[in-house]
Amino acid sequence: MSAARARATVALTASASATAADAAPAAAPAPQWAQALGHAASDKRLDILRGIARSGSISQAAREAGVSYKAAWQALDTLSNLAGVELVQRAVGGAGGGGARVTDAGLWLLQAAEALDQARQTVLARLPPFGEGAPSTAGVAPTAPVGLAALGLRTSMRNQVPAQVLGLRRVGALVDVTLGLAGGLTLSSRLTRESAELLGLQTGLAVQALCKATAVRIEAVSGEALGGVRHSAADTGLEAPQGPGGDAAHEATARPEPGPDTPADEADGLSGLVGQVLRVARAGEAQEVVLALPGGLQWVGFTAPGVSLRRGRLARAVLHASAVVLALGA
Repeated sequence: MSAARARATVALTASASATAADAAPAAAPAPQWAQALGHAASDKRLDILRGIARSGSISQAAREAGVSYKAAWQALDTLSNLAGVELVQRAVGGAGGGGARVTDAGLWLLQAAEALDQARQTVLARLPPFGEGAPSTAGVAPTAPVGLAALGLRTSMRNQVPAQVLGLRRVGALVDVTLGLAGGLTLSSRLTRESAELLGLQTGLAVQALCKATAVRIEAVSGEALGGVRHSAADTGLEAPQGPGGDAAHEATARPEPGPDTPADEADGLSGLVGQVLRVARAGEAQEVVLALPGGLQWVGFTAPGVSLRRGRLARAVLHASAVVLALGA
């Protein structure tokens, strides 16, 4: 074989290899088990998956979990997205009228969830009751941390506070949830019926309320009813702003009006949380403000461009119910 022919053969072989490599399917992404296992075994999404494994029917699994068929599919979609792998295969038609089958990955996920739940219970059983043998602070006996179960939750949302469901109101396909916060504050959250079903929301349930700081507008007030009740500075532990004559201003402020970008039909979903400006940082033409709320809570938001607030003044965080996300601890 001549040298030229040998070179041509090598080039053709290399080209064929490259073409074959390009045609080969990309490797499937590795499953993200930790994402889908960040919840307790009693999570309704896992309940639905277990129900399908038992009955082979999504409808039956939904009935057993006490949710709608649509909510069941939403649960499966969420779990599959978190795991990064298909957990349920749906069969359409056939002699049996179709059904569903939990994949091997789905069965493995259920086994892992059960093992993690048992390990969690074992660890908690070994720990002494909270507060036993622990020194108190300033003579105050320690109390159980309300948000302990949510410490494993990681999110980009700056505002994360423990809350309790005070009331539920169905509005068409949505549900308005009234939340109680520390210090007598109330907050509203608006979510779909399917999400409310999957969370098992009911009066008295402890949840975590989360909200992006960029969804919160901070406004100055000259005097305000803190937590929905008119208080004095001594009642709240916050310093009231001083009026021109040196006296604290206590006049009540009207309910916050919707901003120019808030649709009229959403104005009823606004919440206002009043507190004292704790920290201020420049954020372009606006300010990033941290409010100290009654009950020891903090809330972060941004002023409108050109608005300037000083530390120690009273201010109000205005946000819409649709910006408040609810989460359950593991």
